[in-house]
Amino acid sequence: MTQRTIFLLAIAASLGLSAMAVAQDGADVPLPAPAPILIRLAAPEANQGVASDGSHVYAIDNDRIGKYRIADGKRIAAWQGERRLFPHMNSCTIVGHELVCAASNYPAVPQTSAVEIFDTRTLRHLRTLSLGLGPGSLTVMDRHAGKWWAVFANYAGKGGEAGRDHRYTLLVRMDDHFRQEAAWTFPAAVLARFAPKSCSGMSWSSEGRLYVTGHDRPEIYELALPDAGSTLELRRTIGFASPGQAIDWDPAAKDLLWSIDRSRGDMIGSRVK
Repeated sequence: MTQRTIFLLAIAASLGLSAMAVAQDGADVPLPAPAPILIRLAAPEANQGVASDGSHVYAIDNDRIGKYRIADGKRIAAWQGERRLFPHMNSCTIVGHELVCAASNYPAVPQTSAVEIFDTRTLRHLRTLSLGLGPGSLTVMDRHAGKWWAVFANYAGKGGEAGRDHRYTLLVRMDDHFRQEAAWTFPAAVLARFAPKSCSGMSWSSEGRLYVTGHDRPEIYELALPDAGSTLELRRTIGFASPGQAIDWDPAAKDLLWSIDRSRGDMIGSRVK
């Protein structure tokens, strides 16, 4: 660690910044303070991600889901799956009365993926769409502009395939039948922050802005589709109270972004502008 890094870490600490947020893109650049937390709800299922319908939040774990009322934090429904069938659900999004979830066989290889769909009212498992072998492990599913948007994660180490590390992580646009229409890679600066893991969260805002998170850093990356080429553009990096994992914009509250703190088993609602 250089003397300049130590100096900046000291400044960051005095300003209440996270030490992990100081070094970005290989340079010693302090990040803004974490976005303010507006609400925190306890949920033992909050291990992989969270989704919101505006009135309720859904805590996601590998093989279980909890539905919680935002107003009082009370759990009103729960689902538990068989682990061999649901080894790794990661993130979900809500479309109508369906909770659409990204799932894979992580950390097993070869990497296989599936879309798991639940009834938001009862959390009953409705159906599975198997994607089979793909360009990575499906970690993210979102709906935007009449299309499905998915992230296929790749890893340097556990859960990764030979010859394909975190740099092969891919954002894919799909049609209504989950067939690939287009795909983009992530900027090198963001991939460096993902390493050795990958993208664990992604959600389009109501303004049509793309926000993603990694696996363990308290940061959000606002990205944009490029005017040309195949690499997403990094617009800004935002300080965040949640250490990575799956995220979801609240459809009823402006600027409210849901995430999880898996170390505490909490769902967090932060104001992000």
